[in-house]
Amino acid sequence: MTCYPHLLAPLDLGFTTLKNRVLMGSMHTGLEETGDWNRVAEFYAERARGGVGLMVTGGMAPNREGGVFPGAAGLFTAEDIANHRLVTERVHEEGGRIAMQILHAGRYAYSPECVAPSAIRSPISPFTPKELDEAGIEKQIADFATAAARAREAGYDGVEVMGSEGYFINQFLVTHTNRRTDRWGGSYENRMRLALEVLRRVRGAVGEDFIVIYRLSMIDLVPDGSTWDEVVQLAREVERAGASIINTGIGWHEARIPTIATSVPRAAFTWVTKKLMGQVGIPVVASNRINTPEVAERVLAEGCADMVSMARPFLADPEFVNKAASGRAKEIAPCIACNQACLDHTFSGRISSCLVNPRACHETELVIAPAETPKRIAVVGAGPAGLSAALTADTRGHAVTLFERADEIGGQLNMARLIPGKEEFSGLVEWFRHMLERSNIDLRLGIEATAEALTGFDAVIVATGVRPRDPGIPGQEAPHVLSYVDVLRDGAPTGRTVAIIGAGGIGFDVAEFLVEETSPTENLQAWLEEWGVADPQQARGGLAPEGPQPAPPARQVTLLQRRSGKLGRGLGKTTGWIHRATLRMKGVQMIAGATYERIDAEGLHVGLGDGGEERRTIAADNVVLCAGQVSERRLAEQLGQIIQEKACVHLIGGADEAAELDAKRAIDQGMRLAARI
Repeated sequence: MTCYPHLLAPLDLGFTTLKNRVLMGSMHTGLEETGDWNRVAEFYAERARGGVGLMVTGGMAPNREGGVFPGAAGLFTAEDIANHRLVTERVHEEGGRIAMQILHAGRYAYSPECVAPSAIRSPISPFTPKELDEAGIEKQIADFATAAARAREAGYDGVEVMGSEGYFINQFLVTHTNRRTDRWGGSYENRMRLALEVLRRVRGAVGEDFIVIYRLSMIDLVPDGSTWDEVVQLAREVERAGASIINTGIGWHEARIPTIATSVPRAAFTWVTKKLMGQVGIPVVASNRINTPEVAERVLAEGCADMVSMARPFLADPEFVNKAASGRAKEIAPCIACNQACLDHTFSGRISSCLVNPRACHETELVIAPAETPKRIAVVGAGPAGLSAALTADTRGHAVTLFERADEIGGQLNMARLIPGKEEFSGLVEWFRHMLERSNIDLRLGIEATAEALTGFDAVIVATGVRPRDPGIPGQEAPHVLSYVDVLRDGAPTGRTVAIIGAGGIGFDVAEFLVEETSPTENLQAWLEEWGVADPQQARGGLAPEGPQPAPPARQVTLLQRRSGKLGRGLGKTTGWIHRATLRMKGVQMIAGATYERIDAEGLHVGLGDGGEERRTIAADNVVLCAGQVSERRLAEQLGQIIQEKACVHLIGGADEAAELDAKRAIDQGMRLAARI
């Protein structure tokens, strides 16, 4: 008897049956643009082997003007079709099913050639789109149909028509972006004409025995978005136009409400999808922040959907479904929704990967193979770098001893997991703990490794992390001055007013820790109120008329940095705005260009302005130092010639480079090192 009867049940589509209710949602990885089609094929094949019922590719452009950026992948030539056939054949060899997403970016296309229903520039693009005329609209519709036909020719099992997230089709649907007065604008019947005509043409191009998914925006989260009645009306017409499945889209890319970041509660929007259940006769898919088999099973059991879409969880662990089906759910590497290696990479023009699983999108390059000559390896430090190195080395057959001077594993992940909105990091630490328990690693907690104790190993990996940097501010020895370690790890109490020195990732984390009494991520209703999300049946587009209603801040916080310019400039490309918005809602005062003069009983004395000529005293019960880190290399320095003569010594993670608390780099570095020893 499976623990996940709803999740693992087959789904009958009439002309075909999917083996379970798991959809691997579309992700733009950048792999297709590399031109290495073996690499693309192996990415999808590995996930097909992992047991997913149906996969959807990253968005493929139906034409050049619809690409998300110049040179974006699509099916334009016979060579393109042949390349994609390599992918579909490999997936089918592994027993998988795969659909190709057709994505027309519209005004979101990062190109001066972009087109849209109206010439209204997006706030996330520098280009004003060209307003399409009748002939231009016909071309776009025809290109969707051609792309679908080519997808079938390339061996895909279906297509997904991207009609949500504020892309081209979605832009026609709402008055926010459609100001037309012809038959493609004005009334809702006119505004949904394009979506339905695209679907009819697509269905006509591929025949009846082919999966056609329509990605429908259930809640736009932008001004002048769709009403709920319009969403239902569109869904019913989408079914009539030939869709096999309706997938859920949540929010536009320009919406100022987070939808998939780690601070968003799990399954935060499935209540929206549930409202559509019973309104149509085809399967409905729920999406966004569904990251464990338990959450997915609950979503289905509670009738929120017929199927669940999980995208990034398959970056974290391609074996997600197989592990769940075989009673090994604790072995599933968790998606923590950090965005650091997936979306941040995508929007920076880099190949996507995963903080938790650096092999994601690098399957052909980062190969974990049995060691030809097993060695005795010592790993010092059970933070993310050390854990990654130790587990990878153990998998390869090396004899690994892992030293950790603390009484628990996790290193600075144990501070990250305490930050409101970063609760998912707890799951990562628990996963590491479980994987250690089932490994052959000799774990020695509470043990300070010495140079003498390490002399018998063939290789020593030093992953001792970082320690806080001393900013050298006069008066910092006062008892009311604390480090971020004192506050987060040691639980030092703070007063009602706090000044934080340093506005990097740690400074922002400490500020969020201090202003939140309880984490809204753990309370869906509180989170919806904090960000101003309303029932779309009551408010057009799901935006609460009263706007965000955050709980009062627990403390009055001032966040300062030495550099001039915007605070948090170094935060994640796709999450930095969330952290800044959160602190603004909590009334945090942010000060840039500060010169720290001294700390005394009156507070923090700073100079402001280009030359620091403006003097200011910031009254504070406590001052918290978040002024960066330095590598903890004292052990490495002690090793010296004792080890160098007998073993190979490697520095990884923070011990190698003290760059914020960079778990992404640490885990990647640990795995890559252990893969080649």
